[in-house]
Amino acid sequence: MWLAIGILIGLVVGFAAGWIVYQSRHQKASETIRNADQEAVNIINEAIKSAESKKREALVEAKEEIHKERSVYEQEVKERRAELSKQERRLQAKEENLDRKTDAIERKEEKLQNRLVAAERTREETERIRQAQQDELERISALTAEDAKAYLIHQVESEVTHEEAVKIKEIKARFRDEADAYARELVSMAIQRCAADQVAEVAVSVVPLPNDEMKGRIIGREGRNIRTLETLTGAELIIDDTPEAITVSCFDPVRREITRIALERLITDGRIHPARIEEMVEKAKREVESVIKAEGERALFETNIHGIHPELVKLLGRMHYRTSYGQNVLNHSIEVSHIAGLLAAEIGADVATAKRAGLLHDIGKSVDHEIEGSHVQIGVDLARRYKENEYVVHAIAAHHNDVEPQTIVACLIQAADAISAARPGARRENVENYIKRLEKLEEISSSFKGVSKAFAIQAGREVRIMIKPEDVSEDEMTILARDIAKKIEDELEYPGQIKVHLVREVTAVEYAK
Repeated sequence: MWLAIGILIGLVVGFAAGWIVYQSRHQKASETIRNADQEAVNIINEAIKSAESKKREALVEAKEEIHKERSVYEQEVKERRAELSKQERRLQAKEENLDRKTDAIERKEEKLQNRLVAAERTREETERIRQAQQDELERISALTAEDAKAYLIHQVESEVTHEEAVKIKEIKARFRDEADAYARELVSMAIQRCAADQVAEVAVSVVPLPNDEMKGRIIGREGRNIRTLETLTGAELIIDDTPEAITVSCFDPVRREITRIALERLITDGRIHPARIEEMVEKAKREVESVIKAEGERALFETNIHGIHPELVKLLGRMHYRTSYGQNVLNHSIEVSHIAGLLAAEIGADVATAKRAGLLHDIGKSVDHEIEGSHVQIGVDLARRYKENEYVVHAIAAHHNDVEPQTIVACLIQAADAISAARPGARRENVENYIKRLEKLEEISSSFKGVSKAFAIQAGREVRIMIKPEDVSEDEMTILARDIAKKIEDELEYPGQIKVHLVREVTAVEYAK
């Protein structure tokens, strides 16, 4: 029973304590809510005040900006009005000036018309006076106008030679001035724009030595060094009494160049034995191959040709070491390409095909030491093998008339090849043919009446002719020079042009006794 009472008392006490705690917490929560509401009201009031303040500031700034823009606009309007006023005044001044000029022109036209009328009256009066004078002259001389003309013609017959010479000079001068309009100067322009210096080479190369003792080291014990070098390169080393020099001989220019480079490196290095020789030869081959590739690419770059097979590019580079009559074949091919392109452009042909055929026309010469046959046939086979255009193949085949040219490009390649090969100094000429040409030139010049002596000078590019003054007059010299030049053109083959130079000298000799 007491236990139940105690439990009941405990429950009552616990309930009372819980109620007190609840009331306490409820009061605190209510107070917190009231504080939060008050703080929220304060924040809202402050936000409203801040918004009002910013609104006023924004309005002030907007008014200031509007005022500023209005001022700028008014200033621009004033400036534009001032500019318009200035232009209006300028236009008004120009209009007044034009009016004055129009009045002046009208006055000038009136004066000119009066002068024309006066000139016409003067011309009529002059014609009347001239006719009267002619009638009077006919009466006095007892000759009609036709008789007087016949008499004058008879009087000037002795001067016909002089007039003819003057006329020839005049015609030459006129045609020289108008040559571009009549013939477009195709060949001369191509030579002028594309002529290049050529390096004359032969089938040997000379390698300088620091001293004659080096010859023995190059030969080696029992000749093993020189045999190794000749075996690896295929070239022949000529060691003779020439001081401090060795001659490398080989008809294949690439092998000769490899031998020369390897020999120079061996001499510089100083270590000369078979193993070192083999190493230097391999390095020289790689260097020459690099040069060949670079030269082939240079040819394509200079001629602006694209799409050529890489193997053909290498073959083009090999022609850098190839010469024909002393003319570098690669430079000759580049020159032919440029000339053919210029000629094609002038006559309206395919410039790209002409330049391509010009560059490849001698491609067979790059391997003609290794493959049997003419360089023309070899070039045709190479072009077909590497899928070149048939127009290009035909131009290669026809450039030496092995086949009849059937296209304009083939004819242009023939002309460009002849121009490049025949221009003065491009190729070495056989001495006997050169002497025969000079003798023939002097013989043709001496065959004319009145020629005392003829001398071929300037390597056959000029013939100087001494004239007998008693047989040829000064007026007849021009006609004689033209006749000699015409006969040289008809009977002699020569590169470039030949200057015909006539010299007429009158001397008088007397002795004082």
